[in-house]
Amino acid sequence: MSTGVANQAYSGLADDLTRAEGLLVAGRDEDAEKLLSSLAEDAEEYVDRNCHTTDKVQWFSFPTLFERLCYRRVENDPRELYDVGEPLDRLYADLGLACVRLGDYARATEALKQAVRWNPMECAYRLNLADLYLTNGDEREFLALSFSVFERASNAQHLVRAYLNFARHYERTGQAELRAACLRCARRLEMPSEQLEAELDAVKGTDADPDSLDDARAQQILAEEGLPEGANAEVAVCLLMCASDAAEVGDKNLATDLTVRARDLIGAPAASALIQLIHETDEEADTHA
Repeated sequence: MSTGVANQAYSGLADDLTRAEGLLVAGRDEDAEKLLSSLAEDAEEYVDRNCHTTDKVQWFSFPTLFERLCYRRVENDPRELYDVGEPLDRLYADLGLACVRLGDYARATEALKQAVRWNPMECAYRLNLADLYLTNGDEREFLALSFSVFERASNAQHLVRAYLNFARHYERTGQAELRAACLRCARRLEMPSEQLEAELDAVKGTDADPDSLDDARAQQILAEEGLPEGANAEVAVCLLMCASDAAEVGDKNLATDLTVRARDLIGAPAASALIQLIHETDEEADTHA
């Protein structure tokens, strides 16, 4: 996979985004939107000139090697991947937020589509876009985006949000047992979530209570719906592979962060087993080198 960058990358976008984000924090949403819209216009002109997508080449703005590796393993995209060299995903995510605050949901939707396009592995973008589709009354796209998170989530909190989205869908459609199964999966991740706690309080003692069924029944009915009961193991493998690489070069903080994220996704025992397997594979490769 190529790690090349655009050959004439413009500079300073990150600083401009920090300034725009400061405006958003200060509540100056209109000023932020004007700045971000101008930056997006410049970015689009730059991409049109320098970053041509073809059947063999695709451009992204993945912030780290992990996202690139995970995209390759999960999406099975055979094209050569290039780095645009600027945080375009962050630009469009910020623009989407500014538009939401100004009540322009149509523009916010288009901005978040671009955020997903530039970094398809950032599930926060997918979930925020799903929320916008639901606000616009498009339940089908809401569910499709929520479902796409199960395969790509590298943060357990995003998995919780995806399960909550389906739990609320099943609430709206009167399918209490499926709602209970989704809440059971979300609770099992043991991530702090005020929304999850509120849902659990609301269903306590009802047919939608996650304690009204066991793990086997939850797995069965979710499988019948085509829903997984946990994270994608491929994502956890990518996290742990990158953690191993980070540890080798002495970046202990990054290694710890990636390992914790994998553990949160699949649990400590499974993460430990994968770490051992990765180490054994690395040792075998070194032996045959």
